[in-house]
Amino acid sequence: METLIEIAAVIARHVSKDGFHATPIERLTLARSSTVTLPMPSVYRPQLCLVAQGHKEVTLGDRVFRYAPGRYGIVVHDLPVTGHVVEATPDKPYLCLFLDFDPVMLGELALRVPPPGASCPPIGMTVSDVGTDLLDAVLRLLRLLDDPAALPILGPLAEQEILYRLLAGPDGARMRHITSSQGRVAQVGRAIGWIGKNFREGFRIERLAAEVGMSPSSLHEHFRAVTAMTPLQFQKQLRLQEARSLMLVDDIDVTTAALRVGYESPSQFSREYRRHFGEPPARDIARLRASMALAQA
Repeated sequence: METLIEIAAVIARHVSKDGFHATPIERLTLARSSTVTLPMPSVYRPQLCLVAQGHKEVTLGDRVFRYAPGRYGIVVHDLPVTGHVVEATPDKPYLCLFLDFDPVMLGELALRVPPPGASCPPIGMTVSDVGTDLLDAVLRLLRLLDDPAALPILGPLAEQEILYRLLAGPDGARMRHITSSQGRVAQVGRAIGWIGKNFREGFRIERLAAEVGMSPSSLHEHFRAVTAMTPLQFQKQLRLQEARSLMLVDDIDVTTAALRVGYESPSQFSREYRRHFGEPPARDIARLRASMALAQA
C-alpha cells in the first residue's frame, strides 16, 4: 500500500535512533528497531498500535498476537504483556506508532457514533488488518509532525478521525469497553485497575470480587476472558515485571527487589522469575545489560 509506505517514511524521518520516541503530538509515540529484540515485558495502556515496517510478536497470557506491516492492535485495558521484534534489519528497521486513547474524546465520540449491531469477544487486546480509511487518517495525523503551525488546530481533528474510524469499524464494540461503566467487561476493568494499584499486597479473590461487585466465580471467568489470565496470574506478572525493572534500571539486588514487589520468600521469587523469564534473576539481568550495551555500541 502506498499509504503504508508513506507512513513508514514519515516515522523513519522523525526517528533516526532505535527506541521509543515521544512526539509533539501528546499521545503519539514512534518506535524504531534496527535489530530483532529480546522478549521484554511491559504494560500496554489503552491504545492503537500500527506497524508500518518489520514484524513483532506480543504475548498476553497464553495468547500470541502477531503484528506485520499493515496490521494494527487495539488494547482496551492496562495489560501486562511480553513483546519482541522478530523481523528488522539496519536497512529495513522495524517502524511502529502508538497512539494512546484519550478517554474524554473517545467518550464524546461514542455518544455520537451509532453502536455496532454485532458484539465482540471480551478479550482486551486484538490485532487486525488495517483498512484504507484508518490508514489515511493515521497518515494525516503523522503529516502534522512536519507542519507545526497547523498541529494545534488540526491535530485534535486528526486524532478524532482515527477514533471515529475505530468506533465505526469492526472494533467499535471493543472500543466502547474503554468508556463503558456498565457490564461485566467494565467490572473486569475495575478489577484490573485495583490489582494495578495493589499488586504488591496479597489478596484473596473474594476480596477483589467484592470490590468490583461480582461473585468470585463470575470474576474468575470474565477476568480470564478479558486478559487471558486469572487475577492471581495477572498480579504475578505485574510483580515480576516491576522487580525486573527495579533490578535493571535501579540496580537493586534480587532480595530487595523481591521484597519491594510483595514476595516474602526470595527463593519463591527466584523460582517464579525463572519460570516466567527463562533464567534466574541475576543471570537474566546480566544478559539484558549485555544486550543493551551491544545495541548501543
